[in-house]
Amino acid sequence: MIITGKYPNLRLRRNRNSDWSRRLVRENTLSVNDLILPIFLIEGKNKRQSIKSMPNVYRYSIDRLSEILDKAVSNKIPMVALFPYTNSSIKNNQGTESLNEDNLVCRAIKYIKKKYKNSIGVMCDVALDPYTSHGHDGLLYKGNILNDETVKILVQQSLIQAQMGCDVISPSDMMDGRIGEIRKNLDKNNFKNVQIISYAVKYASSFYGPFRNAVGSKSLLKGDKKTYQMDYSNSLESLREVALDVKEGADMVMVKPGMPYLDVIKMVKDNFKIPVLAYQVSGEYSLIYNGINKGIIDKSTIIEILTSFKRAGANAVVTYFANQIAKDLK
Repeated sequence: MIITGKYPNLRLRRNRNSDWSRRLVRENTLSVNDLILPIFLIEGKNKRQSIKSMPNVYRYSIDRLSEILDKAVSNKIPMVALFPYTNSSIKNNQGTESLNEDNLVCRAIKYIKKKYKNSIGVMCDVALDPYTSHGHDGLLYKGNILNDETVKILVQQSLIQAQMGCDVISPSDMMDGRIGEIRKNLDKNNFKNVQIISYAVKYASSFYGPFRNAVGSKSLLKGDKKTYQMDYSNSLESLREVALDVKEGADMVMVKPGMPYLDVIKMVKDNFKIPVLAYQVSGEYSLIYNGINKGIIDKSTIIEILTSFKRAGANAVVTYFANQIAKDLK
């Protein structure tokens, strides 16, 4: 029930009159504890490679990961998310490099766990698009994405990442049934404490373009991903997706993209008492960064937008701005 009053007895501006008062009654607060930092990986040595589609974001060779990870640990960011740029020479229709125990992601996990122990969590993407010659998240046969056959590979990929030391498995592929099969296989192999963040609500969005450039899949993509990623016209469908993944064993769920889907974040959080994460994707990042760089909007816009995710119900946000704003939040 909303109790209303009447001016002049009730003056809502009184609570806004001082900084201390505004802080005292603030409903949602953004902190470094709410941030997950995505990191792009690249083969080679002594590399920090710029990404044209994502200004001020870089691909790092493993021997230079400390440049970005030292900052993340110092800023007390809880977790990083790893994404590989795979050389085209080792991509194929089956995405077999995803099952290579010595692939770029596996070596990065081992490096981070050896150097930083448990001072920061490691989240790994589970999908085939960085490894396939056709750019899809699953196996492609005569123009169709094979669901069950793809799930079998994702189960193996998840186990390999867990064996390397990954803390959080994050399937972003949107295949039906993969969460249950991954959870079952992790438990069977005594990785009961490895968490699963399911990209339960991932829309077929135009905001992913810069990311696909960053991992080298955009120019390879044949067709689109609309048969497995969600239709952006739908919202109630997200509840069915989340319900299935929670039942299958997801510890947390992701809504992706972020800002255009605040209504979905709120609906998921209101209906499921489970940690909900939002992904402020590459297209969102680039629009905001370029707006700031051109003086169209102020840097404070970053925190305003990230706070809107908290207000909608997100427990945490995957954002390329994490290191940039951490000091301001502290």
